[in-house]
Amino acid sequence: MKCALVVDEDAVLRQLVTKTLVDCGFDRVVEAENTTIGTALAVSEKPLLTVLDLSLAGVEGVTAAEKIGSQTSGPVVLLAAAGESECLEKAWEVGISQCLMKPFVEEQLKVTIDTAIHQFVEMSSLQQEVDKLRETLDARKKIDRAKGVLMKQGLSEPDAYRRMQKLAMDKRKSLKEVADAILLMED
Repeated sequence: MKCALVVDEDAVLRQLVTKTLVDCGFDRVVEAENTTIGTALAVSEKPLLTVLDLSLAGVEGVTAAEKIGSQTSGPVVLLAAAGESECLEKAWEVGISQCLMKPFVEEQLKVTIDTAIHQFVEMSSLQQEVDKLRETLDARKKIDRAKGVLMKQGLSEPDAYRRMQKLAMDKRKSLKEVADAILLMED
């Protein structure tokens, strides 16, 4: 079930955003009129997308967006008035996906929502790829260090690597796990 969160003091604007989100394919849209309720809903509902008014009373919109964004696993779209453009620089720093200046029409909001979701999916995919590459690099470094330990014992580099491969196959372990064991034994 695709859930979205709308946080805005203006009930009419909340209804417009909710209708647009439903038109964009969200099954469920929860609404909040302030950041306190919005943050609580972000924790309990775990929305895939949040649309937040930058000028909410009580708490600075950027701070609220950061707080709500940290509770969700999806993008945050800010709605900002023309005079709030100086806050946008801080908003980008805290991870806001998109911003839409008020007043806007429904079609602009749809495009902004689609763009935010697309960018979020792309960034998530890139982050997963970076994490995988880091793991691979870490494993490669450990394997090379373990080969070095075996080479100190008189093996050539190809022989050290073959021994590690054989150990991995015999023990049904990965090369990284074999390298970890060799490095642990050296310490």
